Amino acid sequence: MGRFASTAALYEHLRPPYPSEFFRSVAQKLGLSRESSLIDLGTGPGLLALGFGPYVGRVVGVDPEPAMLDAARLAASGRHLTLIEGKAETLPPDIGTFDIVTIGRALHWMDREATLARLEELVAYDGAIAICASFSATDGRNPWLDGYNEIRRRWSPAQLWEEAGRGSRIHRDLSAFFRGSSFQPTELVKVETNHLVGLHELAERTLTYSSSSRAALGENVEAMLRDVGKHLVPFHHAGAIAETIVSTAQIVKR
Repeated sequence: MGRFASTAALYEHLRPPYPSEFFRSVAQKLGLSRESSLIDLGTGPGLLALGFGPYVGRVVGVDPEPAMLDAARLAASGRHLTLIEGKAETLPPDIGTFDIVTIGRALHWMDREATLARLEELVAYDGAIAICASFSATDGRNPWLDGYNEIRRRWSPAQLWEEAGRGSRIHRDLSAFFRGSSFQPTELVKVETNHLVGLHELAERTLTYSSSSRAALGENVEAMLRDVGKHLVPFHHAGAIAETIVSTAQIVKR
């Protein structure tokens, strides 16, 4: 069982969502059409694959965690989505090329050299890679966020928290990740939205991160949730908390 197995049931509903405006903006920027093909590496419950689905013809999602693929299959609910258990480097050689390769918050779990080599084969000659993320704005517009993350850090095993930090650093420095390959970051698509999230749901969001999942915390889960809940109480109104979300797609091309 992988480190994200215990997060699969919650991930789709509790992580900061990608809004419809995000998918529309990226699709327009890249000129996607029903003739386009997309493969989503580290698809998880299929958030990116399903979000971009209406803008392309062929959609493939790849993930090494069976529980995540089950969640994606359930979320697809009749929509056409091909799901493959595995990683970029284990994909069959005859899978072909794609007009767009999407990767969410999964790049730091991938073997850099093997992934870069496979991307050379997966991305069509004039295709693109979109490194995507959706997260709570960190500029003070979410006043509850710093304390929330500090509680997560305090309860998380040190090694797992460091891995999470490494992932954030990789996303901030994609030029370093793609250095030495034929790809380079070009432009950034950024969409900001506001919504209300339930206090209980926001507290449970902590369980969707590998560093503070049920598998990572074990018997400390309920104690952490109590701490997070107490922290969030002053910020709620009628049980809901305002959240500003930033959704980004760093476009990478040859």
